[in-house]
Amino acid sequence: MRFTGESTKSTARRRRPVRAGARWDSARLLVAAVLTAVCAAGQGTGSAAAGTAGAGPTAPPVPAARPSSPGTASPAPGTPPRPAPALPAQEPAVPAVPMQKPAVPAQKPAAPAAPAQEPAAQASADCRRIKCVALTFDDGPGRYTGTLLRHLAAYRARATFYVVGRNVAENPGVVRRAVEAGHEIGNHTWSHHDLTRLPAAAIRADLARTDRAVERAAGVTPETVRPPYGAHNTAVRRQTKRPVVLWSVDTEDWRHRDSSAVARRAIKGAAPGAVILFHDIHPTTVKAIPKVLKSLSARGYRFVTVSELFGGKPPRLAYGGRRDAPGSRR
Repeated sequence: MRFTGESTKSTARRRRPVRAGARWDSARLLVAAVLTAVCAAGQGTGSAAAGTAGAGPTAPPVPAARPSSPGTASPAPGTPPRPAPALPAQEPAVPAVPMQKPAVPAQKPAAPAAPAQEPAAQASADCRRIKCVALTFDDGPGRYTGTLLRHLAAYRARATFYVVGRNVAENPGVVRRAVEAGHEIGNHTWSHHDLTRLPAAAIRADLARTDRAVERAAGVTPETVRPPYGAHNTAVRRQTKRPVVLWSVDTEDWRHRDSSAVARRAIKGAAPGAVILFHDIHPTTVKAIPKVLKSLSARGYRFVTVSELFGGKPPRLAYGGRRDAPGSRR
């Protein structure tokens, strides 16, 4: 039994419980070890921070990138910035303002020259005091009338055109240009019939039809009448209801198709207050006009319309030119 007691006592000695104070000492040692390790780590971090501070300021923390707009990729760090996208087509960019205003030209450009068929404006002539002559052209407008207008414009000459109505209907533009150039339009009937052989109603209808054609072409109404062939009588004058104008110089261009002969007759017959008869349907007549204009201009003549020749109011019947013009042939 002693042996047994010895064993029991030995076993009891080995299983003796540890004191409470000893347990707390072990815990304190563990905590102290942990704290020591933490402090050591803190000192290392502080040293590293101190080293970094000595080298220079630290970069601020990069904020979290915002989500890119749909369809647009965010550029990688360190890459150069991309150019701004172009504005939408419906919003054009405002043009840049120039740094300085353009220099003012030294002088204004010259006004465009007037068309060849339009003579420069001239004051109305007093044909009681100056030498005037009225150039008149029958039977047009025709294919040569445009050229005639250019010849007249070159000398700033005005003329009177006694037009045939049916020709006006075929060439309205020529009549319009003549009026725009300052020329006068007279009535030479619609079909160039001898009015003395027509009844009163036919005379009125013929003249009225021509008036309408001129009005449509140029917006004016003829104020004078020249009967075809110069044929007239009391019945004709009564139906016209406006001045009947004949001529004082007949160039006979309808007979002599020679430009030199036509020019010679016109120049020889000219006198202050004269009314000179031409026909612009003949090319030889149109060819003669520059020579007539040059010669009479050199002699001091002013080229006027029939109405201007008579001071704006031709007589009821003008057999020729103005009789009271200075130096006129009586």
